[in-house]
Amino acid sequence: MKTAAIFAATALASTAAFAEAHLDREGWPESFTVGTASQGGTYFSYGSGWANLVADELGLTGGGEVTGGPMQNMALVHTGDAAFGMTTMGPARESIAGENPIAPGLEMTNACAMFPMYQTPFSVTALASSGIESISDIPEGARIGFGPAGSTSDTYFPRMMDELGVEYERRNGGWSDLGGQLQDGLLDVIAFAAGVPVPAVSQLEVQTDVNIIEFTEEEQQKITEAFPVSEFEIPASTYTTLEEPARSVSMWNFAIANCDLPASFVNAVVDTVMSDHERMVNIHRAATSTVPENWDKNNGVLPWHPGAAQWFIENAGADIPEDQIHGN
Repeated sequence: MKTAAIFAATALASTAAFAEAHLDREGWPESFTVGTASQGGTYFSYGSGWANLVADELGLTGGGEVTGGPMQNMALVHTGDAAFGMTTMGPARESIAGENPIAPGLEMTNACAMFPMYQTPFSVTALASSGIESISDIPEGARIGFGPAGSTSDTYFPRMMDELGVEYERRNGGWSDLGGQLQDGLLDVIAFAAGVPVPAVSQLEVQTDVNIIEFTEEEQQKITEAFPVSEFEIPASTYTTLEEPARSVSMWNFAIANCDLPASFVNAVVDTVMSDHERMVNIHRAATSTVPENWDKNNGVLPWHPGAAQWFIENAGADIPEDQIHGN
């Protein structure tokens, strides 16, 4: 039995090595970067994690790069300055329409959908000592940290606060930095748009008492009617502070690839990420939603990279119209 097991393991390893050696690598880059966001946020943890996974499995040099988030990632991937990146559907739609503030008027159609990531909940955090327990408790002129300039948070959360009648002073910065400012009393509120658990919030919970503020049903309805988001509940198990699920809204995230990358390369990257769900969840719990059946959350916003479309058609039974695949 022991000999048979060793033989089977050797055969499996040989088969894997054979398949790896016979991958069509024509035109593949020797290294790559994944545009993420600021340190302390989910994008950086998640993106650096899958970049390292892909680099390890495909024998390449690659890693995550700190960026300003989805809007900048769309620009970097469109121009080819980054092979890969991550974006939310709202900034993706605006970028393709030529409404990206980084390059107004430039239609960023050379950034292609690669694979579904997770939903980004919009959530509000304050120190418990502030007495802020609801959106209506936020005082006039409150100093609110909205994340890095141009991020999903910074693009949409101020508009949401305007919609809800909140008057505030707008502050920007990386999530770790904003968390420190909140703890030091330099901010009153942080408005997060990031996959949960947000590392900066988890760190705050260890150091002090915080309030994670949910939307009322009326506030939730008002926001979903005005913005490209859907209803969402942050599970109570996400943070030690929560005793029950917190009402929120969310926006889907997708990994993106420069549309000119070889189809075989992007196909291999997608296969690596989508075939190792356990390792992805170990990278970040938000990857629970990084599963093949969520391919349809693109909703026709981004053109599909041919290599990615091929993978989802063959492995997830995806019904992707040809006119939604780049180059067709």
